[in-house]
Amino acid sequence: MRKRLETENICDSLKGRIKYFATRYRECHDEEGRVAVLVDGKEVLKSCWFDWAIKSHEIHEAGEIPREGLTFNEYWEKVHIETNNQCGFDQFCFYEAYYEYANQSIENSLKAADPIVKMFAILDRRVGKRTLEKVKLEMNSLPEWLRYFYDLRLESEGL
Repeated sequence: MRKRLETENICDSLKGRIKYFATRYRECHDEEGRVAVLVDGKEVLKSCWFDWAIKSHEIHEAGEIPREGLTFNEYWEKVHIETNNQCGFDQFCFYEAYYEYANQSIENSLKAADPIVKMFAILDRRVGKRTLEKVKLEMNSLPEWLRYFYDLRLESEGL
């Protein structure tokens, strides 16, 4: 996963600048772990299971996602996506997002509901300058942490 993201799929302008980190701590309760994305050696995105659990609980308790007309699974999937939008995810969310990204077209990854999938797609070498320009309006409605990666890509491409 790391090799594909950092060397094979990353755009040339960011090659060597982006590093992904995901681990599980075997001595930790339930062997939970953390995830981080480093840009030029600095952690710009980081999260762990505890962040995910706290944010999910807050979203659920605040009633940010309406439950009417949704099944139990549909409701919690929406809570899960909103938690990812608020930068609350664990290593398993990261792995699931990678699996989705790796097993669909780049166009579908750019349109995905999961912001982690979109991050992988934005940094992908298959996304060219014209496509970056096309999705510019959509990027304004994305979470701040994801806009950072979009802006990084634009800056690296000289746009």
